[in-house]
Amino acid sequence: MRAPASILNLLLLSLLAGLDPSKTQISPKEGWQVYSSAQDPDGRCICTVVAPEQNLCSRDAKSRQLRQLLEKVQNMSQSIEVLNLRTQRDFQYVLKMETQMKGLKAKFRQIEDDRKTLMTKHFQELKEKMDELLPLIPVLEQYKTDAKLITQFKEEIRNLSTVLTGIQEEIGAYDYEELHQRVINLETRLRDCMKKLTCGKLMKITGPITVKISGTRFGAWMTDPLASEKNNRVWYMDSYTNNKIVREYKSIADFVSGAESRTYNLPFKWAGTNHVVYNGSLYFNKYQSNIIIKYSFDTGRVLAQRSLEYAGFHNVYPYTWGGFSDIDLMADEIGLWAVYATNQNAGNIVISQLNQDTLEVLKSWSTGYPKRSAGESFMICGTLYVTNSHLTGAKVYYSYSTKTSTYEYTDIPFHNQYFHISMLDYNARDRALYAWNNGHQVLFNVTLFHVIKTEDDT
Repeated sequence: MRAPASILNLLLLSLLAGLDPSKTQISPKEGWQVYSSAQDPDGRCICTVVAPEQNLCSRDAKSRQLRQLLEKVQNMSQSIEVLNLRTQRDFQYVLKMETQMKGLKAKFRQIEDDRKTLMTKHFQELKEKMDELLPLIPVLEQYKTDAKLITQFKEEIRNLSTVLTGIQEEIGAYDYEELHQRVINLETRLRDCMKKLTCGKLMKITGPITVKISGTRFGAWMTDPLASEKNNRVWYMDSYTNNKIVREYKSIADFVSGAESRTYNLPFKWAGTNHVVYNGSLYFNKYQSNIIIKYSFDTGRVLAQRSLEYAGFHNVYPYTWGGFSDIDLMADEIGLWAVYATNQNAGNIVISQLNQDTLEVLKSWSTGYPKRSAGESFMICGTLYVTNSHLTGAKVYYSYSTKTSTYEYTDIPFHNQYFHISMLDYNARDRALYAWNNGHQVLFNVTLFHVIKTEDDT
């Protein structure tokens, strides 16, 4: 078998370079064999030899590199397989952590919805769960292939831990009494702020809310605007004449259920439905007279009575619905008022501010609005608001300010749901209108425009 041409060429080059073949010793151990020999025309010796292929390849540098690369590839293949197994295993850690974090998010939403229900033990439990999650961070960083996801998880855990620690420190810094005191202080500040609200101007009436269905078509019901927050007594006076029984209920709930707490038998019958309870006493118009009566619920006695000079009575100047509604007694943020009409003012409405103890008229204002054309009226912050009808389509049509002695025509509609209003009075404590609407006791909400007082105001 002949040697490859590349080997022969190397041999020829070495001979041409001046090597003496006769001096070249080929050891049998090396595996070289002389194939043939000859002499060229110049007298040089030419030999053909067969090189040992196997031994020659073992000395080839590229062959050695190839074997080294093969070994590396085999090693890398084994490493990749090991890494793949580890990655699959640690990916389960990631899934477990994601599940735990979702649960944690749900608990934090619960914390945010109702912090008041959290207890110290609950905080400690969440803190321990967080401590269990923190050691997973190095595992994720070592094996998770997506570095961005690892960073995101890590940052989220730290943020949640910070929020939890902050909440725990904040809640733990106060006991119940301290927190209760903070609430009281906040309430006091809010009340102080409310005191800076000047009397408001009526902007809107919404409702009504039907509280109860009872009694005849006409009547009155009310609460005391000067009563304390815990005193929510309700007084109920059915009909507009021929009656002197006042029923008392301890609360709106008792009124709705009919749980009467006390009954008062007045010394006189009342006229109309325009009575008012103010600072523990009932003010009403004595039947067939222009006399105003002040009756104490605590003592069961008449504390004062006074004739309202020139005031028409017994259906001389009633509201449009009649019912002996000549004299309308009412109260607002400023005090006690009487709304009526006189011959001297041509049957138009007169507004008088009364002394709540003596019933003396402190000051009067004469308007140009006919009393018989008014559906009902009420006072808010010293301004009289007059409705144009007691029937459907009713609205606040006219207002008169006692502060400026001026009037204006308004257009504030409200829903006369039961089609016949025989009593409509404002309660300053509740910021609501109490109404008797065709045998229904209802409430209207009012929206007032307020101006904040400043220290420069007098």
